[in-house]
Amino acid sequence: MEKPTKIKQQNKVLQDDFRTSSNFYESDLILRHFLDREVSGQGRKTMETRLQYTGKVAATEMNPLSLAADKMGPTLKKRNFYGELVNEIEFHPSYQALLKMAVESGMFRVKWDTLSRQAHQEELHRLGFAAGFIYAMSESGLFCPLCMTDGVARLIDRYCTEEDKARLLPHIATDQVDDLYTGAMFLTEKAGGSDVGANLVTATHDFGEYYLLNGEKWFCSNANAEIIFALARTDEATEGTRGLSIFMIEKQRPDGSKNEMNIIRLKDKLGVRSMASAEIILTNTHGKLVGKEGQGFKIMTDMINLSRLYNSIAAIAASRRAMIESYQFLQYRVSFGKPALDHALIRDKMQELCAIQTANFYLTWRSIKLLDLADNGNANAASLLRLMTPMVKRATAEDGVYVIRESMELMGGMGYIEDGVMPKLMRDSMVLPIWEGAGNIMILDMLRASFKSAGLPILLEDLKATFSGYTPASSVLLAQLEKLQQLFEEIAQQQRSVLETSAKYLFLRLTRLTQIATLIHYLDDTSEAWIQPSLDYLIDGLEADDLVLRDAPSREVIEGMMAWEF
Repeated sequence: MEKPTKIKQQNKVLQDDFRTSSNFYESDLILRHFLDREVSGQGRKTMETRLQYTGKVAATEMNPLSLAADKMGPTLKKRNFYGELVNEIEFHPSYQALLKMAVESGMFRVKWDTLSRQAHQEELHRLGFAAGFIYAMSESGLFCPLCMTDGVARLIDRYCTEEDKARLLPHIATDQVDDLYTGAMFLTEKAGGSDVGANLVTATHDFGEYYLLNGEKWFCSNANAEIIFALARTDEATEGTRGLSIFMIEKQRPDGSKNEMNIIRLKDKLGVRSMASAEIILTNTHGKLVGKEGQGFKIMTDMINLSRLYNSIAAIAASRRAMIESYQFLQYRVSFGKPALDHALIRDKMQELCAIQTANFYLTWRSIKLLDLADNGNANAASLLRLMTPMVKRATAEDGVYVIRESMELMGGMGYIEDGVMPKLMRDSMVLPIWEGAGNIMILDMLRASFKSAGLPILLEDLKATFSGYTPASSVLLAQLEKLQQLFEEIAQQQRSVLETSAKYLFLRLTRLTQIATLIHYLDDTSEAWIQPSLDYLIDGLEADDLVLRDAPSREVIEGMMAWEF
């Protein structure tokens, strides 16, 4: 066998022909494949210019802005020159520039402009999230306020008066950043945390629909929002979430004066540092009752579940970006005398990361499609979404942290340097398994969904039908599914501690099988290069024996799995 030519080492990190993508939308074959499959021609036409714009700025202008906004985060101006309490949050100019790009991406306009909603009613979430996914590849800190803004719009549209809709939604659908109203939800309190039913903030009736809110909210993300939805206890005698109502808080009181909210301090967070999270004390703060008293948590779940899908988009966007950074680096890095991607262990690791990322990408977008279907009256989709929302949130968040960490390691010491984007991606991703419900909360939510909706039997039937038609591995997959179904039937009869502990491991396996089935659904001639190797890897891992001889995939296979054009 002829020995490979050894490359002469130079005093350079990368080879002279190193290049990167100039447009994250054009480069991403996986995203484009999904949109080709699942978005109408009219929807694609509406968003194409916006996606091209967002892809270009995400690959070029946003990166230095994002790094600057992260390094020079918001500051609290407590008092003015005359000693008067102002409670203003000030941002670096890069933050406003990033916000302008978000508005111009069309992620809100396509969903909340009246004419656009009528034209694209059946695919609003897919269209909005397409721009959001590209945007989040470059800026995940501001993506949290964007998530809250979309969630606030959803609650206004579903539960507020026609007058409030006409007054507020145009400020979310706007194309002008100076006209934009951003949103927030204030849930977390010291006593409650994830246990929202333990919250203590009270609301007493003032006049009409307005109440006076009093108490402390402990973790208020996007603290400078123009529109805030907050939970407060209208009935102190009723324990748990049943005593909670939901209120819309604006910056002005009904009489036009300032609506006081005392910002105690801004949170000094590990990541997502570009946006403001605060501790806030409400003192006779005016809030407008939304819905009826006692319906607060039920209404808020609409926003929470949308936020969980945003969490998943943030996770797959950040992990995709991390993989792209390492892939572009490895393509032009010489190590031990040959290109880095010619090393078997690097290709082996890339195969693993590609399989995880591809599985989570399609799982997330399948859930977003279900949300579109559910919003248009599909009851089966709504039941399935009830189960899959916590499933996809947990999987993408936990896997995202792993994928980013491993991608950083593939770059060696260069991946650890703050001049680049990898440390920021790592810090920002650490919030994703916690935000909108930690992993254990997601397991419990899946457990509740299994008992209270038809989602589990619908999903199990779908898996059975999909695996039966996938001849390369139908026997293996059906055997796994049958064993899983038997265990689900058994644990339902167990005591609570056994039920919850066992459910964790069953749902982890259910997630893997759902990822596999989703990949099978999207397997076609175009996607075969990245989906088939991912399927092979995930299926082999179901009953893997580590003590076997194996070889790494070829460089061509890895390039196909990355599905990225420079």
